[in-house]
Amino acid sequence: MDTEAVRSFVRAAELGQLRHAADELGVTQQAVSKRIAALERALGVRLFTRTARGVELTLDGQAFLPHARAVVADVDRAVAAIRRGSRALRVDVLGLRSAQAVVLHDYWRSHPGTELDVVTLKVDDPRLAVAAVQAGDVDASFRSVTDPAALPREVRMIHAFHSPLELVVGPRHPLAPARAVTPDRLRGHRIWVPGIAPGSEWADFYDQLTAAFGLRVDATGPNFGNEVLLDILADSDDVATLVGSRDRYVWPAGHDLRRIPIARPTLAYPLSLLLPRENPHPGLDAVVRHFANLAPLPEDTWLPSWATAPWRDHGSGTGRGPTLTASEGRPGV
Repeated sequence: MDTEAVRSFVRAAELGQLRHAADELGVTQQAVSKRIAALERALGVRLFTRTARGVELTLDGQAFLPHARAVVADVDRAVAAIRRGSRALRVDVLGLRSAQAVVLHDYWRSHPGTELDVVTLKVDDPRLAVAAVQAGDVDASFRSVTDPAALPREVRMIHAFHSPLELVVGPRHPLAPARAVTPDRLRGHRIWVPGIAPGSEWADFYDQLTAAFGLRVDATGPNFGNEVLLDILADSDDVATLVGSRDRYVWPAGHDLRRIPIARPTLAYPLSLLLPRENPHPGLDAVVRHFANLAPLPEDTWLPSWATAPWRDHGSGTGRGPTLTASEGRPGV
């Protein structure tokens, strides 16, 4: 059924004249008449009778009108749902307690009324996140592609922000009294990060981190979630883990866990954003500008090699769309 014919019928019924309906719809009266005639042929009934004052609904037309109104309303809602700028900005994050989600929440609180849909794709392979952006399942994804060959031309990766790492230990750990630690002081300590998925961006991150500083990062054992890991840290005198400074974690007061900054140099996880190269959601610009206002890192910050890759886009949104880098692999729990 031609939905524009149904729309023409509804407006003609409500206005009582084909000419008025044509003026409102921006077409000729002849076009409206042809649309309604075609609709009547498709339905096999007469919808109008002509009078000296215009048109009047037949009994069939009266029965059809409320349903036709519903059809027009549904079509209008469907179009509005996919029109850029009129639907919520849909962004994929690695977890709802991650730095990505925390910063997005800060943005949402400072921009009341923003339509924002935060989702988690539950995928480890960044190529699957790329495919979701290509397919339009999400408008942007906080992921990093460390191999330029895996990034198709239709998708760009831009820098979002960096997430400094912190060491988390229990009260009996030797480093628990420290107010800050250097990477050198972490050597020899067991840093347990369960759930490092092979082929993920965070697997590459930890490979480079351990090679650069000679650290002992242990990924053995199943990942039973943050709560179990925090329970283990609270009872251990030799296990530590790494988290992002903006990551949100809550534990019972009796755990007495410590979050200790790492400095000289600061270790940071580069967070990037994947988005369509053409026609990104217009809401992304303001989000990227928000990232640009976050506190900068110290000059001596260590980053993995792909954080400054020449093939990656840089910048902070322009009139043509945002420029950011997608990644927050999970540095720690």
